[in-house]
Amino acid sequence: MKQFLKKIVVAALLFEARLVLKKYKPKIVAITGSVGKTTTKDMIYSVLSTSFFVRKSSKSFNSEIGVPLTILGLSNAWNDPYLWLKNLIEGANLVIFPHIYPKWLVVEVGADRPNDIRSAAQLLKPDVAVVTRLSKVPVHVEFFESAEHVRKEKSELVLATPENGTVILNADDKLVSSMRPLAKGKVVTYGLLGTADVVGSNFSFVYSESVPSFPIGIHFDVRSGDQNLPVYIHGALGKQQMYTALAALSVAKTLDVDTEKAVESLYGHTAPAGRMKVLEGINSSCIIDDTYNSSPVAVTEALETLKEIKTSGKKIAVLGDMLELGSHTKKAHEKVGVQAAGIADLIYLVGTRSRNTFDSALSAGFPKEQIFEFDDSTEAGNALRTVVASGDIILVKGSQGKRMEKAVASILSRPERVGELLVRQDKEWVER
Repeated sequence: MKQFLKKIVVAALLFEARLVLKKYKPKIVAITGSVGKTTTKDMIYSVLSTSFFVRKSSKSFNSEIGVPLTILGLSNAWNDPYLWLKNLIEGANLVIFPHIYPKWLVVEVGADRPNDIRSAAQLLKPDVAVVTRLSKVPVHVEFFESAEHVRKEKSELVLATPENGTVILNADDKLVSSMRPLAKGKVVTYGLLGTADVVGSNFSFVYSESVPSFPIGIHFDVRSGDQNLPVYIHGALGKQQMYTALAALSVAKTLDVDTEKAVESLYGHTAPAGRMKVLEGINSSCIIDDTYNSSPVAVTEALETLKEIKTSGKKIAVLGDMLELGSHTKKAHEKVGVQAAGIADLIYLVGTRSRNTFDSALSAGFPKEQIFEFDDSTEAGNALRTVVASGDIILVKGSQGKRMEKAVASILSRPERVGELLVRQDKEWVER
């Protein structure tokens, strides 16, 4: 019965969303990829909101229900039937009566199953489509058997972009750049390679002046056309942040937003919770909170960031299981173990799948007394409290189902700010 009612609600929301798009005719930027969708969406919003009336997807609203909710400007009612009824009434009100509606929508589009992207793309018909990065190991592997299968699904957004639209592609990702021939109109590329249209270079970490071992952001240069400008991103780490900024600046280039103005907008950009966000930990430590979700390519990037950062203390990797990898599970976790063994001073693992990480780290020569296993993230967080010291940097990452933000909460310097700083702090999530 619950699934039947859900189908009715989704169908009704989609119907209202189509009518709203037909009535108000907003321009649309749609973002897809396996990695970096939400951060890219947020940065694009920061850039465009300086020049246009813009709405973006809330949090990670990228599903069959999240996309129409974004179009309608409504919130997730979770399991409350009365709130869903209220949403449907508000959607109908938007269709029937005149309202002031955004000129641009910045919409994140995800795929749990085949044809998810196609359905969203046919609804949106984006003016600008952005593809971030794909993974060689597909998530939701029970539905996507290979990287090529995922590529074809994501490319539906490119195919749905009309001739007068623009497709923006990550030039450094071969799976993404291979979509170029599918574009009907203009293509803009970004990356670190000199052949891209928008190029990033001279990446570096920025450290606190008062605490030299505490990283507070990243700095890099961007070249777009004849302009070469410095970019600073506060509160988040990793080269993946540079890629998302380059994607946002590519959108700015496409829509003739002044590049200097676009760069300035990124100075005030706030990184979304759980995505390589820098937080103050107990005992003057630094937490890299990357707990929103996990995949092989994202773990690799996060660990590489931990490797490159300078610190006066220990480097601690707290890693939860990567879920929905199917037959790739064992090999993917083993690869993480080998990589972590060459970077971290201490390794904390959460979940049964991470047993493979444990074994491979030991095989790579990592000391057994410096690696620890836990059943859940709360236990791991409690154990961390006894070892974290001044100058330590703690990377925390894992799939959504492992709820690794609970480990972060245990070592946060200001636990009263948990609801403000961490991911999944809505009442519905906290009570799960």
